[in-house]
Amino acid sequence: MQNVNLSKMKNLLLCFIMLGMFSACESSKSKKHEADIIIYGGTSAAITAAVQAKKAGKSVIVVSPDTHLGGLSSGGLGFTDTGDKSVIGGLARDFYHRVYMHYQDSAAWKWQRASEYGNKGQGTPAMDGNARTMWIFEPHAAEQVFEDYVKEYAIDVRRDEWLDREKGIVKSNGKISSFTTLSGQTYTGKIFIDATYEGDLMAAANVSYHVGREANSVYGEKWNGIQVGVLHHGHWFKSDISPYKTSGDSSSGLLYGVSADFPGVHGEGDHRLQAYCFRMCLSNHPENRVPFPKPDGYDADHYELLARVFDSGWRETFQKFDPIPNRKTDTNNHGPFSTDFIGMNYDYPEASYERRKEITQAHEDYQKGLMYFLSNDSRVPEDVRQQMSQWGLAKDEFTDNGHWPHQLYIREARRMIGEYVMTEHDTFSERKISDPVGMGSYALDSHNAQRYVKPDGYVQNEGDIGVTPKQAYQISYGSLVPKKEECTNLMVPVCLSSSHIAFGSIRMEPVFMILGESAATAAVLAIDQNIAVQDVNYSELEKQLLAQHQILALGSK
Repeated sequence: MQNVNLSKMKNLLLCFIMLGMFSACESSKSKKHEADIIIYGGTSAAITAAVQAKKAGKSVIVVSPDTHLGGLSSGGLGFTDTGDKSVIGGLARDFYHRVYMHYQDSAAWKWQRASEYGNKGQGTPAMDGNARTMWIFEPHAAEQVFEDYVKEYAIDVRRDEWLDREKGIVKSNGKISSFTTLSGQTYTGKIFIDATYEGDLMAAANVSYHVGREANSVYGEKWNGIQVGVLHHGHWFKSDISPYKTSGDSSSGLLYGVSADFPGVHGEGDHRLQAYCFRMCLSNHPENRVPFPKPDGYDADHYELLARVFDSGWRETFQKFDPIPNRKTDTNNHGPFSTDFIGMNYDYPEASYERRKEITQAHEDYQKGLMYFLSNDSRVPEDVRQQMSQWGLAKDEFTDNGHWPHQLYIREARRMIGEYVMTEHDTFSERKISDPVGMGSYALDSHNAQRYVKPDGYVQNEGDIGVTPKQAYQISYGSLVPKKEECTNLMVPVCLSSSHIAFGSIRMEPVFMILGESAATAAVLAIDQNIAVQDVNYSELEKQLLAQHQILALGSK
């Protein structure tokens, strides 16, 4: 009997060993993944590209560093920068149609009646009933649309997967063969799409790019480069404000956030970036607001410059509390001292993941501190504090992140130098685009890049530009692809090939969705014909894009 039991135990042990070997084999296999198209990023462009790839019958994997999908579109930027809505077509328009359908359900209006919200004199009308689109929305509503796309098209999304930027890229004969993430997963594809705000895949593949502002002389532009003395919008100091800790005393040192560096010469290029911020979702509904938290390390003196702005008589605090449904806001930067953390992002594009986390946290601390200061500090005028007391973070948004947006607004990072560089001449329709894959129309919009001391001893901001194109303009296919000698199977619809100031218009979320779809469409053609992305026949691409209801020229439908 003992021999029988011993035999059974040996057999059982052998089974466990075999099972372990099988599991190890399966685990090893699971580290390698293959698809026709590999998309890196979790932005709106990434999901749009994935939808189009699936519609075209291609296999696709979305490798997303982000847990939440949609980038800024679901990360707080609900007051969409649309420009001319007539040139937003294809899947981008479908996204805004789905948002419209969401708000047709009475259950979507929890904190406000639908009749109380609408096109009441807003610069960006919320709803277009005739076109069945809605352009202004809550973050969670947008995120649900992106998740619906993923479910509907059975898109394979790998979340919290970060490219190994140092040694993850395998490249052969001018093509990306695969890339590996920090978790050890390897993704092999025929075409790769970098749909990140940072352009990490593009950079790791040794594709040319630029960071910062080009000199005006590089592309014969007017609005690129350092813009000392140019005062657009209202985001500058309109009164003489001392930048020194003791007002008027330069020996006392500079206030927090003011640079001691020479600002540079007008029109010259530099390394500086337009400022980042979080697009906060605030609520004034008593049952759906959370008091502004006091961040760790809070220092009220970091906001002394704002206190002096208030002392000068400025009262525009609430002018960019843009209303979105259910008594909430998309709160953006406004004025000389606001949510933009000016000058604190210069190293972000090239920084390590760890350093980027530090920069992101510093932006969060600054902005939380700003809201706490506005709500509590006696240096803030009482009328402002009283109005601020009606607001707080929206309790039902970003519920897994302390009601704080999960996406920092990376307005600009790397920009590819590709087959064609979009410049202000293209946005002003001064050059003919022979291969359009979408259209833009928003103002050439750059936020401030630095806060400095003028020769007269007062503080000023620099870099804020807002120039409106005379009409919607075309975006070249050549701006989505690298130079052929650098990589033949990569497409870049977000950090595309553009000058700083042209990117100021192109960088809008609807345009990223448009370009994501167009990039995927071109990728399918390149796969089917086994050619480089640079060799895609534009006539064939144009025919396909028009069939998908992309808008490629003014007046087309």
